[in-house]
Amino acid sequence: MDSRYLSVFEGDSIPLFLAPQAGVSESPFRRLCRTYGADVVVSEFVSAEGIVRGNERTLDYLRFDEVERPIGVQIFGADPGAMGEAAAFVTETFGPDFVDINFGCPVKKIVKRNGGSGCLRDLDLVESIIRAVDGATPLPVTAKIRSGFDQESRDPVRIALRCQDAGARVVTLHPRTRSDMYSGQARWDEIAAVVEALEVPVVGNGDVRSGDDARRMRDQTGCAGVMIARGSHGDPWIFKQARAALDGQVVPPGPTVEERFQVCLLHARNAIAFESEKHRAVREFRKHLGWYTKGLPNGKALRQELFQVESLEEMEEHLERYVAEARERGWADRPVDDDTLAHGVAPRTVGV
Repeated sequence: MDSRYLSVFEGDSIPLFLAPQAGVSESPFRRLCRTYGADVVVSEFVSAEGIVRGNERTLDYLRFDEVERPIGVQIFGADPGAMGEAAAFVTETFGPDFVDINFGCPVKKIVKRNGGSGCLRDLDLVESIIRAVDGATPLPVTAKIRSGFDQESRDPVRIALRCQDAGARVVTLHPRTRSDMYSGQARWDEIAAVVEALEVPVVGNGDVRSGDDARRMRDQTGCAGVMIARGSHGDPWIFKQARAALDGQVVPPGPTVEERFQVCLLHARNAIAFESEKHRAVREFRKHLGWYTKGLPNGKALRQELFQVESLEEMEEHLERYVAEARERGWADRPVDDDTLAHGVAPRTVGV
């Protein structure tokens, strides 16, 4: 193998990936996940048409810091020419370690334009896109797929083989169809089948919500890498726990309430600093506040307050008040996933 990115598959430890997620895997969160053990990160998925047109907001999604490497930029679209042109521009202007193609997004507005998982209705188009991108960049080209567009077309091995034959150097499978969206259970047996069929590395994705899930995915599928998506929401330390589980070590407990909020505020400060429009950054960060406070006693009342904040100072005020109350009641230093805490008494004043 011949690149900084592909070399992650050559070590003794299976690599952990932060999935490309719109509105989630921005640079500040990618950097945070890297500090907790993510080996590879991928950008939010970016429209090839937006790149080609030079759309300022689109290009803004492509920014990254050197500490994020190895990093891939994920692009989507249904026009092979535009996809190739976008890949060439991204390579020359931003210089990521690989270019990933999105054949997995199930969102209606993307599929309506035949992008994302919409491409899976036409595997000749899938091949044409991969060949166009591969011909436009010297970087490794990878593909993220679903198991099919719907149940009738469900055939992950066939789809993955077409991707490999067209030039994909790595294939990531989320074993649900577009019609499944995120419902039901990811069929990890389909990851195992793709691993068996392909010569290139296969990364597994879907339903990894804990360190033990990452270990089970590897053991059950033989995948060359594990990608974590929704399991990372408000939980960047899942990568630390996954690494421990994969390496046969004791999985560390989750953070305490106080530690969780310290990480949340660090993430918030970096997110606000990264954006030119500070008020917009605060509003967009509210979803992260929801995830960081999930599972906390009286968390619903706290979230109602946090979903209305307009500044970093307001965030700090609400979170500091909650922690002070938790200290008073004696559980600020307990892991959030502690059963006693989960069923314990909520703070008296927060949310009142």
